Amino acid sequence: MRKMIKMSMAAVMVMGVSSVSVQANDILTNIKAQGQIRARYEMVDAKQTPDIPNANAFTNRLTLGVSADLLGTSWLSAYAEMTDVRALNDNYNSQVNNSNNEVVLDSEQTRVTQAYLDMKYGKTKLRVGRQGFNLDNLRFVGTVDWRQMPQTFDAYTLTDSTVENLNLFASYVTQVNRVTHESLATGNWDTRTLLLNASYKVMPELKVTVYDYMIGEGTGNLATGGNGSDTYGIALTGEVKVAEAAKLTYRAEYAEQTDPSMENSGSTTNINVDANYMNLQLCADVSGILAGIQYEALSGANDSGTETAFQTPLATLHAHNGFADMFMTTPEDGLEDLSISLGYKSKEFGMLKATYHDYTSEVGSVDYGTELDVTYARAIPGVNNLSGLLKVADYNADSSTAGDILAGTTRNVDTTKFWAMLDYKFATK
Repeated sequence: MRKMIKMSMAAVMVMGVSSVSVQANDILTNIKAQGQIRARYEMVDAKQTPDIPNANAFTNRLTLGVSADLLGTSWLSAYAEMTDVRALNDNYNSQVNNSNNEVVLDSEQTRVTQAYLDMKYGKTKLRVGRQGFNLDNLRFVGTVDWRQMPQTFDAYTLTDSTVENLNLFASYVTQVNRVTHESLATGNWDTRTLLLNASYKVMPELKVTVYDYMIGEGTGNLATGGNGSDTYGIALTGEVKVAEAAKLTYRAEYAEQTDPSMENSGSTTNINVDANYMNLQLCADVSGILAGIQYEALSGANDSGTETAFQTPLATLHAHNGFADMFMTTPEDGLEDLSISLGYKSKEFGMLKATYHDYTSEVGSVDYGTELDVTYARAIPGVNNLSGLLKVADYNADSSTAGDILAGTTRNVDTTKFWAMLDYKFATK
């Protein structure tokens, strides 16, 4: 804790000194600072044999960022950001310490999470450097911001919204800076990856999004669903107002996954990819009462071996297929996730939501298990920009998963996870 406070004070002093000196030289103008303090308790209880002690992790994320316009221009700017993750207790396993407890992924580490230049012309922008971005519903590309250390990308990104209702995105990624510690095998990935996304809002009731995410061959590893692929698809989304205080939102999406067209230097994977994905979702909001149903299918390998499991290695996976994180990689036999949700939200009360998942394999329709997720979030009264969160995930494995179908994974283990979190954000005006 003392180390974290010292680091905060040093960063603030540096920003203050920089602000005075650069303004005098008129090199940096319109300087703004922002930051976040996010303290979290996470408990993991897995009913394994032999039994392993629960993880009880108290961690804190400290993020400090500074932006400025450069050389007195309005079209050239820069942003730099540092994130520090510290453990406030010793009784947890972060994958890089020697604890024998269950695993929490938030390792102690300090990292430059973003450092980029922006060049703008009208509604076109080129961003060069380390950056974070989230595409669509995060199913394919995201910052994994749920973890204390976010996922970012070393990339060249071009965006354009010159045409009304049309948004274009293209990014060439050279490195993926993952949430885990860089010293681990699942740490940073060198890559040659091209991400393309275009969306057009036809009307409030319909937006069409098309994409092609070309993840370079050899990116990542099999343990994390990596090794590259081309994923191209289409999503139809929209909001339909059915009454003064009632609306429906929907998502209908289909994607194909094929062999990677981008090659990484020295890659000899030669992987054959043939997979598909479907997502159908309908949600209702009636005076703050929330209800939804979703069916999501990620294909698995067939008996002939001509198809593979559909993988999304750059996704914010915690946002999909249950908060217990049992499906961070798609099983060999694929995954079908049928979920229903019910909740309530209001400005005074906050949001309470429960979601029930039923998981089966896409090949063979074998039961994996079920999961109940409950979340309560709200702004803390009396303190601006401070919010709180309570969340629990309870995964119950089906008895059939004790066999070979999930051998070597944790999806055949009943698991309960609980989180309590405070999140404070601040910024200069």
